[in-house]
Formats: sequence, structure tokens, C-alpha cells
Amino acid sequence: MAAQLVALCVDAHDPLGLARFWGGVLGWEQAGDGDGVALIPNDDTGFRLRFLPSEVEKVRQNQMHFDLTSASPETQQRTVARALELGGRHHDVGQGPDATHVVLADPEGNEFCVIAAGNKFLAECGFLGALASDGSQQVGYFWSRALDWPLVWDRDQQTAIRSPHGGPKITWGGPPFTAKTGRNRLRFDLVADGDQQTEVDRLVWLGAARTASGPGPHGEVEMTDPDGNEFTLWP
Repeated sequence: MAAQLVALCVDAHDPLGLARFWGGVLGWEQAGDGDGVALIPNDDTGFRLRFLPSEVEKVRQNQMHFDLTSASPETQQRTVARALELGGRHHDVGQGPDATHVVLADPEGNEFCVIAAGNKFLAECGFLGALASDGSQQVGYFWSRALDWPLVWDRDQQTAIRSPHGGPKITWGGPPFTAKTGRNRLRFDLVADGDQQTEVDRLVWLGAARTASGPGPHGEVEMTDPDGNEFTLWP
């Protein structure tokens, strides 16, 4: 038994505007999604992006960011130019002048990277090459077991997993960690493969924790992984 990753949720002051930006960058189509807006992948990514309304201000670097791949130096330049044209901006996270990747931020300040051509780690991945995360080796092991995705990297406390069906890698960089202050702006939505309570119990046994005593208004269960990162398990 394993939970299925069905969406990456992104808190946004302007969900529609942010969906337009990322739809333009990724080439994904929009769809309605309750109070928010969704983007539906047109490749093997395997999960949608959900942009949800939030009034909370961004005060720290996100725990997770996108790594976009490049087939050539020219495609890297075109991706950067397209993101800037859509409302993105260059962003300094201390990468230094010799970095081969380009660090950008979307219109609401969410960081992402455009990786240089020839990156061997992401060679078999698509345009959305990775969700690069701040996190421990333990949390990489947790998510591998939670989703039943194999570990594709486990070295020097850095881990990565990838769906057997392809799509982006999810990576955790190991220590040092950025201090967590408040709820993460990017979070996973999971769906139980079978009985929800059985899946809750399994995730708790693996190291997760519940954050509320009962299900939410739509039957969802709010949880955190071993590093304290929030996620939602839907029936």
C-alpha cells in the first residue's frame, strides 16, 4: 500500500495570476480547482499544481523549489527570457557569479532555478526536472516509503526519489537546514490508496504526525512529515 502524490499546492495572493505565470513557463493548461486554480501536466510529471488563495506573506526561502532543465545553452537562455517576460525576476540566494544555473523568482517571490545544459543528475528527467527540497536524509527515506518511489540517490545525507513512471525527481539536500518559521507555502496533496484511516496509521508508523484531531470539512487529514513539513491526505 502507498499514498499517491496528486498535487503540489502553492499558496498565492493571486492564484490565477500565478497559475498564468507557471502555465506560461511550463506550457501546462489551466483547470478549475475549487477555490483555487490548477495546472494539468502535459508530460509524465504525474501530479498537478494547485494554486490556493492565501493572505500570508512570504518571509523566508521556500522549503522546496523547481529545477527546470535545459537541452542547450540557448534553451536555458530562452527559458530565462520567457520567465522574465511573464513577470519573473532574477533572485540572489548566494549562488555567486560562477554559478552555471540561473536563480529566478516568480511574481510572488517563489524561488526556482534554470539548470544549465549537460546536468547528468537530471539527464533522464523532463523540463520540470526536480523539486529540490531542504530536508534531512530521514525525510527522504520517509517519502520513499510513503509513496513507494525508489531512492535514486543516497549519498552524504542527500537523498532523491523518483516515481517508477518517470517525472521529476524529489530531492533533499541534507544539513544545514533553513529554520522553519510558519506553514510551508508549497505542500503535497496525497490520496489514500485504499482505506484512509489505514493509510493515516501507516504514515504515522513511518514517522508522520497528525496536526488536527479530526478530518477537515471534505474528509482531508492534515499531517506533517518527520521534518515538520505539512501535507494533506485526502480520502
